[in-house]
Amino acid sequence: MSSPTPATSLSLTERRKAATRMEIARAAAALFVKQGLRATRAEDIAQAAGIAPRTFYRYFATKEEAVAPLYAVGADRWAEAVRTAPPELPVPQALEHAAHHTLTPDAGVSAPSWEWARTLVRLADSSPALRKVWAEVCHEAETRLAEVLASRSHDNVAEPTPALRFAAAVAAAAVRVAVETWAAGDAPAQGPQGPAALAMHNLAALRDFPWEDITVGPRPA
Repeated sequence: MSSPTPATSLSLTERRKAATRMEIARAAAALFVKQGLRATRAEDIAQAAGIAPRTFYRYFATKEEAVAPLYAVGADRWAEAVRTAPPELPVPQALEHAAHHTLTPDAGVSAPSWEWARTLVRLADSSPALRKVWAEVCHEAETRLAEVLASRSHDNVAEPTPALRFAAAVAAAAVRVAVETWAAGDAPAQGPQGPAALAMHNLAALRDFPWEDITVGPRPA
């Protein structure tokens, strides 16, 4: 049997690293939810994840950064849902289609996971360090969404234009505010005050935004 190529080995290594990061993130989230952010140490997270503290610090610089993969997973799912939305859908409908699929409990994320998400988003509102992590993840989500919109544009541009970045920021803000608004209250994750319904309301309010002018670009002569 031939030995694996370096590219294959790197891919496997990256997948293992991503799996370890997510295991640490879940352990951190469970402790934050159970005993609070202040009472949780990085060493506690490492112990819960079954790793040495030095291993924890190879992946994350602080305990707050440990939940970044969980913050990011929802944004990644939404960007992927926009990318795979039926190609005939105009951008506003593609965004709404993706938001409905991603934010509806048990469609994208389980209902119990949404309750974890509520606690983590609330913690970000009360902790400057965690708020910084949340803000960085949201910014990265805008970047990914801009790349997706570029791939769906008429010209299928390689790099998002400033206009596409602006469009992604507008759409991402609509969903982020919906999630933050839901997390600040006590409404269930499913229903008229859930994150999916709030996101659909926010995106519907943006239907007059010039999506096509930004994302389609000039038609060939």
